[in-house]
Amino acid sequence: MKNIPNILTLVRLLLVPVFPILYFSSDPNALIYALIIFIIAGITDVLDGYIARKFDFVTQIGIVFDPLADKLMLLTALTCLYIDAFIPLWVLIVMYIKELFMITAGLILFFKKEKEVMPANVFGKLATMMFSLAVVLILISPQTNLFQYLIFLAVSLKLLAFSSYVVSHIRYTKSHKRSNKHSGG
Repeated sequence: MKNIPNILTLVRLLLVPVFPILYFSSDPNALIYALIIFIIAGITDVLDGYIARKFDFVTQIGIVFDPLADKLMLLTALTCLYIDAFIPLWVLIVMYIKELFMITAGLILFFKKEKEVMPANVFGKLATMMFSLAVVLILISPQTNLFQYLIFLAVSLKLLAFSSYVVSHIRYTKSHKRSNKHSGG
């Protein structure tokens, strides 16, 4: 029972390569199938987080792989949309730089003695919601232009989240060094 959130995260990780396979398939319903995969991934994300917190099933594996699965699905979807010219290259570059930095920093912090994990902040959650909404909107109605505004808003929120993470980490590092200095560490 305790592994249900991790199983849902694994399902989400396995859906990552399925998305582009369906998205780029020659099937006339390819975008609908890709949309279904994206929505299933979103549902498993909400479910695994809810179950892990509600029943105290939080595990070290889940702490690492849950955000990784989210980032990989979003980056995969955005890459597909870039290839089809729905989003500009600069959006993809900003996202890859930000997410690769966050993944690297998160892994470094996690594997330190303190097992520190950077929790998602409100800006990051809002940005992910905006990106997800834009992806869904593009897949449902590729001819609409509303998604361009959502993408711009999402990138702005991602950059705000990123700067917030950097400031929080600098503060944490300074306070941690001070507490180690005072405790003889």
